[in-house]
Amino acid sequence: MKITIVGCGNMGLIYARAFLKYNIVSKDNLLLAEKNEVRKEELLKLNIGQVCVINDKRVSESDIVILAVKPQDFNELSMDLKQVLNDNIIVSIMAGMKLERIETGLNQKFIIRAMPNSPAELGMGMTAFTASKALSMEQVRKAENLLGTTGRTVFFENENLLDAVTALSGSGPAYFFYIVKQMVEAGKQMGFDQHTAEMLVKQTMLGSFHLLNTADKSLDELIKAVASKGGTTEAALAIFNESKVGEGLQKGIVKARDRASELSK
Repeated sequence: MKITIVGCGNMGLIYARAFLKYNIVSKDNLLLAEKNEVRKEELLKLNIGQVCVINDKRVSESDIVILAVKPQDFNELSMDLKQVLNDNIIVSIMAGMKLERIETGLNQKFIIRAMPNSPAELGMGMTAFTASKALSMEQVRKAENLLGTTGRTVFFENENLLDAVTALSGSGPAYFFYIVKQMVEAGKQMGFDQHTAEMLVKQTMLGSFHLLNTADKSLDELIKAVASKGGTTEAALAIFNESKVGEGLQKGIVKARDRASELSK
């Protein structure tokens, strides 16, 4: 297999390293296409693939071309990229960029639109994707195998759900970190130093996730198991409900979805 990654920032390099780790592609058959001269020099030093310009003729030989650039850079790079494309499978991880816009901009019909998240760096990411109707099942599976090297994948026929995915799992790690930060700050208010507060919260989060992932109980049942009547947890949950913490989180996530829809236009 031959693969081109256009735009080798953080996520582009995550994919490059994952493909090499799982022997999806060799260094000789992995093209890292970059327009920035300084970045090209940095990529050469990393020695994880063949560094080239975006309109390098070798791109046309790639089975899959991954677009790992910022959405605002798409119009400019498409002018160079479409010169060398040849009915390649295009996998875009550009947030909010619709299939139709990519098809038109590149004059290509085999398009996958994917939304990964930052835990992909550890191989524990969540990636949702959709595909243009021109792709065969075999082509979709080929792309899914690549996306699966960084964690779990889920396919949606309805492209509009990708905006909701962006809000829920794409932005999700930031929500998680936000909650952890508030718990750590509460710990410091109660007398713990930063290190101890972080240790208590991180281990609690880690253990709680594994309990959630393995227990044969609903979320409500898990909460009830900790929150005994008249106890400390119930007192905290009462304040959360009074302050509408849950409602605020839900509203924020829906707002993120709406913003993703706005950006896609």
